[in-house]
Amino acid sequence: MIEHDVIIVGGGLAGCRAAVEIGRINPSIDVAVVAKTHPIRSHSVAAQGGIAATLKNVDSTDSWEAHAFDTVKGSDYLADQDAVELLTKEAPDVVIDLEHMGVLFSRLPDGRIAQRAFGGHSHNRTCYAADKTGHAMLHELVNNLRRYGVQVYEEWYVMRLILEEGQAKGLLMYHILDGRLEVVRAKVVMFATGGYGRVFNTTSNDFASTGDGLAMSAMAGVPLQDMEFVQFHPTGLYPVGVLISEAVRGEGAYLINSEGDRFMATYAPSRMELAPRDITSRAITREIRAGRGVYPDGRPGGPCVFLDLRHMGQEKIMSRIPFCWEEAHRLLGVDAVYEPMPVRPTGHYSMGGIPVNTEGQVRSGPDGFVEGFFAAGECACVSVHGANRLGSNSLLECVVYGKITGAAIARYVENRKLPDLDDRPYLQQAQQELQSLVDRAGTLRIGAVRQGFQDAMSDHCGVFRNDELMREGLNQLGQYQQQYQQIYLDDKGKLWNTEIIEALELRSLMVVGQLILASALNRQESRGAHFREDYPDRDDEKFLKHTLSYYSPAGVDIRYRPVTITQFQPKERKY
Repeated sequence: MIEHDVIIVGGGLAGCRAAVEIGRINPSIDVAVVAKTHPIRSHSVAAQGGIAATLKNVDSTDSWEAHAFDTVKGSDYLADQDAVELLTKEAPDVVIDLEHMGVLFSRLPDGRIAQRAFGGHSHNRTCYAADKTGHAMLHELVNNLRRYGVQVYEEWYVMRLILEEGQAKGLLMYHILDGRLEVVRAKVVMFATGGYGRVFNTTSNDFASTGDGLAMSAMAGVPLQDMEFVQFHPTGLYPVGVLISEAVRGEGAYLINSEGDRFMATYAPSRMELAPRDITSRAITREIRAGRGVYPDGRPGGPCVFLDLRHMGQEKIMSRIPFCWEEAHRLLGVDAVYEPMPVRPTGHYSMGGIPVNTEGQVRSGPDGFVEGFFAAGECACVSVHGANRLGSNSLLECVVYGKITGAAIARYVENRKLPDLDDRPYLQQAQQELQSLVDRAGTLRIGAVRQGFQDAMSDHCGVFRNDELMREGLNQLGQYQQQYQQIYLDDKGKLWNTEIIEALELRSLMVVGQLILASALNRQESRGAHFREDYPDRDDEKFLKHTLSYYSPAGVDIRYRPVTITQFQPKERKY
């Protein structure tokens, strides 16, 4: 049995920032990070647009209060305002700290960090490194893991959270290289496992974003919060789904329909292309539904719209958003200097997740907490995003709450001893589970079942939802869960058996999908990214509260907990 004081699952921004903070506060704490990819390959590296902070380098009238209000309004008033206050107050310091670590932010002519406009923000406050901001940040944080002596288990897949008597005692992990199983015992387990974009058939997320941390928590009896709130990014490159960053619209690109109209004037006249993502995604979907979409070759009536950069000029495109130009050119052969990009909404971000307080401690329900269990980043829900996240607030959440959670863990482990844990039943059970997967004489391929499941989620729980659609989705999901019992593996070996990982990931996706659909069906209102055609209005009287969904093989149990409101009273959200 492996032993560490703290084991962090996930090598992205939140996990690395927490590990660095623990190392800074108390270098004697034994910290390890386990990741199913190399940490540099974590999905944080794909974040393009930037990180929001009131540095006031471009707009001296900005303030943390303005940032907080924009965030709460963007969340459709479901964000917890104490958490938002912490996020926005800490923002300038964490950005400067990242710069001191060596993050190469883009600059103004006088040398200060540059800041650009972003959707839903009332001031130019988004700091960026061209359009590769996550990449620049994660590289420096991973380098700092070495500096603080953090042990990294790369390419280990965590199969199970070990939770006994309301206490997280460790985890069970599988070495992808050789099939070895190990139990890790720790005083604290922290999850920073990212999102679940692969629940949908079209997503901006990488292949590793399969919601494993969320599913493991749910299967261990921890509720998940606000899972119905899924962000669809307005501008996924059609047909591949790869993200075209909001930075492109921040730099001045237009959204146009088949008639050449900048249609956002109809939906959000004051913010145009820089309206919040939920509003922009619905606007694009409505244009396509109304027959004003385009085909990539320009014919009208197609399944996407155009993102037009041509008026911006080659110099601005290549200096400010080179990666977005490169993606369109590499994947579709589109030269955005001379022709528009075809885009449509794509599954992007999880506003919900493992419920935590502002110190990252995981909630066991509306009131209590799980001993020794913390979470931060996209897999957690401290609820700074509520029903809809503003662009450039996700990188900010990762570093602010990664730092805060790391500091809380450093204090928490001081006088704790390693928990009592018998690893034998866990190893035995995992061995049997893997063997039964390998031995299964099924008739279905993993890829076919996964594709059917992802199509069902996209068709029944997308940008627009209703009761009948979601009930049919839950019914289909039950059928795919039965089909899962009929999958078979070609690879029976132990060395680098990616089929085993794909089978385990598909199980995670199905748990997460069921929680999303059940939570969405129960919320009979429209709020933020959750839009119901049968309940088109927001209903604060009944639903100004957080959903807590409990998973069991028999079904999903839904409860609620109140939203924390301190400064900003809910009112109608207009742009």
